[in-house]
Amino acid sequence: MTTTQFDLARNAYGRLTLTATDGQVYDNVVPARAFPVQAPLEGVAMLTGDGKEVAWIDRLDDLPAAVAALVREELEGREFMPEISSIVDVSSYATPCTWTVVTDRGDTEFVLRGEEDIRRIGLDTLLVSDVHGIHFLIRDTHNLDKHSKKILDRFL
Repeated sequence: MTTTQFDLARNAYGRLTLTATDGQVYDNVVPARAFPVQAPLEGVAMLTGDGKEVAWIDRLDDLPAAVAALVREELEGREFMPEISSIVDVSSYATPCTWTVVTDRGDTEFVLRGEEDIRRIGLDTLLVSDVHGIHFLIRDTHNLDKHSKKILDRFL
């Protein structure tokens, strides 16, 4: 089934239940983005617990507001990819080293294992992985301040 015509609600346990237009009910569905970095608001699959796709959302903005809010809320709870807005300091320019950064989720520190943990995923977009496997996103390197760019250039 690939349609954006469905109803979505939380059950008594706080899990999502999807009701398709044909009346079929799917309990414990979860959203999964097709392109979480390049197109986070487009291409979202609604999956059952065993990974079967039961609905496809072309664009989150095309859904009714209440349904879109539930999908966004569930995605935010499942996905954790803070976006770095500033690199305050690094403990060393040799790896491993500790980075102190400002993100959209607050200030934090993480350990960068090696330069290979900074990956380009677009012309100006970087994905930085820490030693625990948490991914930090730098959406546009051009939007970083001068100090952050200078630090980042030492690792690229």
